[in-house]
Amino acid sequence: MFRLKLVPQETNFQFIRIRNITFVISGLLTLASIVLYLTLGLNFGIDFRGGTMVEIGTEGAADVGRIRSIVSGLGLGDVQVQTFGADNDVLIRIGQSAGGEQAQQLGVAAVKAALDRDYGSPVTYRRVELVGPKVSSDLINAGVLAVLLAVGAMLIYVWFRFEWQFGVGSVIALVHDVAMTIGLFSLLQLEFNLAIVAAILTIVGYSMNDTVVVYDRVRENLRKYKKIPLEELLNLAINETLSRTTMTAFTTFIALAALFIFGGEVIRGFTFAMIWGIFIGTYSSIFIAAPFLLLVGVKRNWSDSDAPAAKR
Repeated sequence: MFRLKLVPQETNFQFIRIRNITFVISGLLTLASIVLYLTLGLNFGIDFRGGTMVEIGTEGAADVGRIRSIVSGLGLGDVQVQTFGADNDVLIRIGQSAGGEQAQQLGVAAVKAALDRDYGSPVTYRRVELVGPKVSSDLINAGVLAVLLAVGAMLIYVWFRFEWQFGVGSVIALVHDVAMTIGLFSLLQLEFNLAIVAAILTIVGYSMNDTVVVYDRVRENLRKYKKIPLEELLNLAINETLSRTTMTAFTTFIALAALFIFGGEVIRGFTFAMIWGIFIGTYSSIFIAAPFLLLVGVKRNWSDSDAPAAKR
């Protein structure tokens, strides 16, 4: 039976030998991500800044440029207009105004009046949402807490399943992935909203899945090969799982690429973050989590009750 493989089943790439180079590169990029966040900040969406979202429908394909021109001319501040799934579904986002909720409601009324008067064809208003500054602040705190709790839960899980060295290595890889994702969004000034928080949590799970697969093979090899150096054993574990890792990343990328191209503007930020997360999660499981075990060392006397020892 034919099986598609991106890399051969048996490889012997020397990943561990270049650990010092990858550690330096990852450290510099993580530091750069922190600097970017502190200097440029994130382009928070209405979810976190507060504001108004108005979903409208048009009879035919919406003229997004005309709608943007009409709404921008009202002097309401930061305005974003984008299609929302179908060509006749449009989402209008208006940034937080100084007058609070009352000013937001007046802004919605002005948008409706302007579109009814100037757009040229009937417009239906399907949804109006007002997000105040108190709610947006609570959402930021909840998003940060969700990420921290996810990383902490992963630490506890890996610690109990393996040993503390594995737990610390996996968390370092996860922090690296989260920092790199935030740094990328800060550099590109892409909109950072609740969907991106969900993407980061998904990236944490995806990266941990890759890391646990490698760690499982490391533990298995620790049982089987008692004498070979730890560097060679780690390299063997990575190579033995490389075919599975690359195939998983490739198939996930295909699905996400389709969503990024055809899924519409609303989920584009989410899918972009997920595509980035595939690459950075795969990288960290190979070049961060596994080599870290060589720095701290791991015990070699794992129980042989479920895996007979083999000499090498």
